[in-house]
Amino acid sequence: MPIIRVEMVAGRTLEQKRELVEMLTRETARIVGSSPASIFVVIDDVKKENWGAGGKLLSDTHPD
Repeated sequence: MPIIRVEMVAGRTLEQKRELVEMLTRETARIVGSSPASIFVVIDDVKKENWGAGGKLLSDTHPD
């Protein structure tokens, strides 16, 4: 039972998330030879204020 965790900055549309889950599920099933029903994808949307890179918060370096 593969579990795929995706952490990304919040802001993607529901349609983008659907496409991502579908593609990750399909390709993982193909590569590892398992049933798509056995693959779980978890998307964690992270606010920019909770994500740091290079010692700075993304909310400071990439404001909206």
